[in-house]
Amino acid sequence: MNEEQKQKEGQLNIELDEKIAEGTYSNLAIINHSVSEFIVDFINVMPGTPKAKVKSRIILTPEHAKRLTKALADNIKRFEAANGKINEPEETPIPMNFGPTGQA
Repeated sequence: MNEEQKQKEGQLNIELDEKIAEGTYSNLAIINHSVSEFIVDFINVMPGTPKAKVKSRIILTPEHAKRLTKALADNIKRFEAANGKINEPEETPIPMNFGPTGQA
């Protein structure tokens, strides 16, 4: 087996269709969890609008949620090294009456 074949065996072929590649804008994420999963709801809240819809929901295992947290932290660190510190508002209002909070 040559080197190219060895590399191909360890690679994952990931497809990205056009609709998914467009992405979905989100300016709020609500995270809930149970003993077996983390649920991340991505929402687009429009200023002055009292209602917003969940645009996307991602369900993760606890292990994958932790890997995602580490990957995001690493990417933020690299982004800030290249572009400067990301400014955060002092207090971000988060709706406390959003969605169900049951256990799975």
